[in-house]
Amino acid sequence: MALFCRAALRYVPASGRPAMADGIEVDITDGRSVDLPGWPVCGFELFTHESLVTDWTDDEAVASVHHGEIEDLARKLSGADVALVSSHIRRSPKDALRHQQLSPITFVHSDFATGHDRVIRRNLQEGGETAPALVRNGISLSDVERARRLVILQFWRNLGPARMDYPLGFCDARTIRPEETRAFPVTNYAGSGSNFDALGVMTPDDPSRHRWYAFPDLQRHEVVAFRTYDTDLVARGETFFTPHSAFRDPRVEVGKPARTSIELRATCLWL
Repeated sequence: MALFCRAALRYVPASGRPAMADGIEVDITDGRSVDLPGWPVCGFELFTHESLVTDWTDDEAVASVHHGEIEDLARKLSGADVALVSSHIRRSPKDALRHQQLSPITFVHSDFATGHDRVIRRNLQEGGETAPALVRNGISLSDVERARRLVILQFWRNLGPARMDYPLGFCDARTIRPEETRAFPVTNYAGSGSNFDALGVMTPDDPSRHRWYAFPDLQRHEVVAFRTYDTDLVARGETFFTPHSAFRDPRVEVGKPARTSIELRATCLWL
């Protein structure tokens, strides 16, 4: 087991703004050096995944080609009947100029609190950018409404140099409990009009209990899949999320190079 680096992670305080947390030094293990059990168990997993996209700055090409590619991958990984991808997020210095929330997120969080399946169904009812995903998969809103299980798998891909200033770290879901989190509201995320409750992970009494991993030298043909919601796990009161955070790689000067990445969320449905 090799060390990726030792870095400061910002957990959230028990109250107040999540981004006001202080940094805590933790070991971040090289995920390539260990035999992890896969995303259904630890919450995240690295995959080789080639894409037909040649210009990642072309939003139309990403939507028309890569959304379907990720839907296919999410169905294969999860065993779901259908997977819906309706949007994508790029993070880079150029994108951050459009909206500050498109910078790397540098506090420990997971994207959705309990009850997010109701938010998804409401958003689908409202249509908008979700309509093409429904058409592409040949399903209706009523199919979504009667889905017996819903899982959100997120996919993170490095588009820039293999080593970056703010890579993404992942916490082994087996090492954290739901009661260590608190929900906080997110309004109009990155100007998208999206409103939801996210999860902040509070400062642990013993930071070493949380096991953190990152993958060095990520290539464009690789993608990290990680689970951020599962209605079955929510119903059982288990850890349904995967804490993650960008962290400062001490070996890389800020901005030289800056992180450039893309992430997509696939809503996996069992009908």
